[in-house]
Amino acid sequence: MAHRKFEAPRHGSLGFLPRKRCRRGKGKIKSFPVDDIFQECHLTASVGYKAGMTHVVREVDKPGSKLHKKDIVEAVTIVETPPLRIAGFVGYIETPKGLRAFKTVWAKNLPEEFLRNYYKNWYKSKKKAFSKYFALRDNFEFLFNKDCDQIKKFCKVIRCVAYSAIKKSAMKQKKANIFEIQVNGGSIFDKTAFCLKILGSEISIDNIFKKNEAIDIIGITKGKGFEGVVTRWGVTKLPRKTHRGSRKVACIGSWHPARVSFTVPRAGQHGYHHRTQTNLKIYKIGKSTDKFNASTEFDLSEKTITPMGGFPYYGILKTDFIMLKGCIMGPKKRLITLRKKIYLKDKKINQTNIVLKFIDTSSKWGHGRFQTSDEKKEAFFSN
Repeated sequence: MAHRKFEAPRHGSLGFLPRKRCRRGKGKIKSFPVDDIFQECHLTASVGYKAGMTHVVREVDKPGSKLHKKDIVEAVTIVETPPLRIAGFVGYIETPKGLRAFKTVWAKNLPEEFLRNYYKNWYKSKKKAFSKYFALRDNFEFLFNKDCDQIKKFCKVIRCVAYSAIKKSAMKQKKANIFEIQVNGGSIFDKTAFCLKILGSEISIDNIFKKNEAIDIIGITKGKGFEGVVTRWGVTKLPRKTHRGSRKVACIGSWHPARVSFTVPRAGQHGYHHRTQTNLKIYKIGKSTDKFNASTEFDLSEKTITPMGGFPYYGILKTDFIMLKGCIMGPKKRLITLRKKIYLKDKKINQTNIVLKFIDTSSKWGHGRFQTSDEKKEAFFSN
């Protein structure tokens, strides 16, 4: 019988089992940063929509490295981050089995994009969601204050119920994405006062994250469908003359035990998995009110972050954006959850100051030559 002559590591990681399609189409925050009561009250997460990629030129600030004070070109990802709206907040009490939701307080006059989440068919529905709650709150304000007092008395953790102002973005989706954000910092009284202050208001991305900060992102990878073992697990192809195909696993196990072990690579779903990327550096936070948000101190050409012709399969950025180092999971328009870092392996990553010299805004549809439409007109019609 054929056997392996030398030892070798296994193909593919077992740490990501089961490799199946994610049930939810958005990244779920399964753990929040550790709370520190000595900090000011702040939100720990946000969401955005992947717009596309471009490249930047920056000066390396790394004493001791051969690249110190030299220019390098790096790939970056642009994530559009429309403002968050706070719909309410939930108080959690600690139990022997973990956290349990205790009381929920809602804001007044929740908009249509939020209420669409409570109906399967919006235009046929009566659109009566939260109507009894609003009527009760208007007539009996003391019930609202009673819930807030009970949260202060019994709860240990407070999380805001937020949703994205998706109508302001380039997305054509009408239904907002709802998620919970934990409030960290201060005592439980400070947290409750903070939530009441921002209840029903809009929170922009620069109020949650700062430039040069390292953050974690959570999302769903790009789906690939049903794939074989060579693509899905990276096993070695068999020799060309192999009977009945070469893109297979040669032996799927011994006669006994008479079943296939879960460690044996098999064909199946590839992609559309829930994944987390840690410690991605924020290179820039751009504002929609800044008409020249892609200009730098070294490149004074007046241009916006949207490249010529728009981001392929996304369009024009209409709201604030965040620029992250490298690539991230998912296709264009994928919902990306942004979270403050859980842990930082390399502490120098937060201390490094990023100085961008150039941001590329040429067309991403082909071999872009021009950074702006005015530059193109000048080149073609200067004579």
